Amino acid sequence: MDLTFMRQGYQNEGLSKEELSPDPFLQFEAWFKEANETEPIPNAMSLATVNHSGSPMMRTVLLKLFDDNGFVFFTNYKSRKAEQISENQNVAVLFNWVALERQVSINGVAEKVERSESLKYFMGRPRGSQLGAWVSDQHSVLSSRKILEMKLDEIKRKFGENEIPLPEFWGGFRIKPKRFEFWQGRPNRLHDRFLYSKIDDESWKIERLAP
Repeated sequence: MDLTFMRQGYQNEGLSKEELSPDPFLQFEAWFKEANETEPIPNAMSLATVNHSGSPMMRTVLLKLFDDNGFVFFTNYKSRKAEQISENQNVAVLFNWVALERQVSINGVAEKVERSESLKYFMGRPRGSQLGAWVSDQHSVLSSRKILEMKLDEIKRKFGENEIPLPEFWGGFRIKPKRFEFWQGRPNRLHDRFLYSKIDDESWKIERLAP
C-alpha cells in the first residue's frame, strides 16, 4: 500500500530553550497536564526492551506513577518484557501526543519497585483487574479464549467474596531516566527537539537537536 499521499501538516508555534524547565521531570509534568486535556489515553507509553541476544521488542503499557524518582508501570513478572528487563535493564519509552504534535522519549534503567508499592497500587485496582492479574500468564500460549475464561472462573471460585491478594508474580517497574528528548512538531518538518542528558544526581544538560 502506497502511503506517500498521507501528509501531516504541523502548525504549532514551536518550542524554545528559554521555555523549558531546567528539570526534565517538571517539564514532563507540564506537558503531561496539557496532554491530559486533549489525548484519549495520555499515560499510554511504548516500552522498548532488548533480550540477551540484542533483539528489541516494543509494546504499549500504561504509566501509573511518575515523580523525580522515575516512571512506574505494572505487569506480570513472568511476562516477556519482565524477563528481558531481568536480562538487560536498559529500556526506552515513548509518549506520542498526536493532538499536541508532541513526543517525549526517555531512556533509562528499569528496576522492580518495592512490594509494598505494588501492593498499594494493586489494592486500589477494580476487582476485575485484580482477578485478571491472577489469570493472565502473559508468557504462555493459549489454545483458545475458552481456556482463559475457565481460569477466570476457577480464580473467582477460589477467592469467592474474600479480598484478592497480590500475586507473587505481579508488580511494578520503575524506569530511572538517563536522558529525555522533548519533540515539538513544526511546519515544513523543521521540528524543535531538546535533549536532556544527566550530568549528576541533581543537574541536566539541555541541548537543541537538529530536526
